[in-house]
Amino acid sequence: MDELKKEDIKQEVFDLYDDYAHNRVNRREFMQKLSIYAVGGLTVASLMSFLMPDYQGAIQVKSDDPRIKSTYVTYKSPKGGGEIRALLSMPADAEKKLGGIVVVHENRGLNPHIEDVARRAALAGFVSIAPDALTPLGGYPGNDEDGRALQSKLDRDDMLEDFIAAYDYLKSHKDCNGKVGVVGFCFGGWIANMMAVRIPGLSAAVPFYGGQPASEDVPKIKAPLLLHYAELDTRVNEGWPAYEAALKANGKAYTAYMYANANHGFHNDTTPRYDKPAAELAWRRTIDFFKEKLG
Repeated sequence: MDELKKEDIKQEVFDLYDDYAHNRVNRREFMQKLSIYAVGGLTVASLMSFLMPDYQGAIQVKSDDPRIKSTYVTYKSPKGGGEIRALLSMPADAEKKLGGIVVVHENRGLNPHIEDVARRAALAGFVSIAPDALTPLGGYPGNDEDGRALQSKLDRDDMLEDFIAAYDYLKSHKDCNGKVGVVGFCFGGWIANMMAVRIPGLSAAVPFYGGQPASEDVPKIKAPLLLHYAELDTRVNEGWPAYEAALKANGKAYTAYMYANANHGFHNDTTPRYDKPAAELAWRRTIDFFKEKLG
């Protein structure tokens, strides 16, 4: 058959992939359920191939891009994993101290896509740090399935400490102006929300389709928030009304966007859940927000 397109795939398949990507079904169950949709010339193998991420084909800012400087660093996380490896990136021609951005990965470790996002943040004029919460277990293993399995062995509150430690590292870095924000995706979106709860000095937080903090934690938030949600992401969106009510009740500074007909993971351009118009708009809003808050 002709090459598969996003429009050829039923929404139920994307919902099923979301269950698989978040460990609610295992690989065998995923493939069994996927077979229901292998009709009209579609095969399970072709559906699987279409849904899986294509990292190398989607990289926007390559690791050797001369416009940026990137290097791996290790920083202390005494309340978390002990020592954490991270990608540190900044513009190659920076002549002054820059605002800092902690870039938080999804539930599979620091994969090539998130490294790319961190380099995009550097290209936009910031110094970014993208930690790998899987460092205590050897780091991102080279594929997302094993990465998810590894991350499921770690306590998410311990991982939160690793990203809080990254904030401390970046805030005091010689190339940072002391203003640090966070952007995170999925699991990283929850981390971004929780960093806003835990860090009074955080300058800005941008959760993409992230789980929400408990309402009783909202009064602790000091940082302005920019929140991105996907209309079709019913799982995460269930928590938004209560979160918004708590933000309003406590007079917190926030802006929220709901992207029409977009799926969870719409910013990730390595999978067919990617929604180019929504992703580009959300990223532009994110960079503009950071320029305002971290300058």
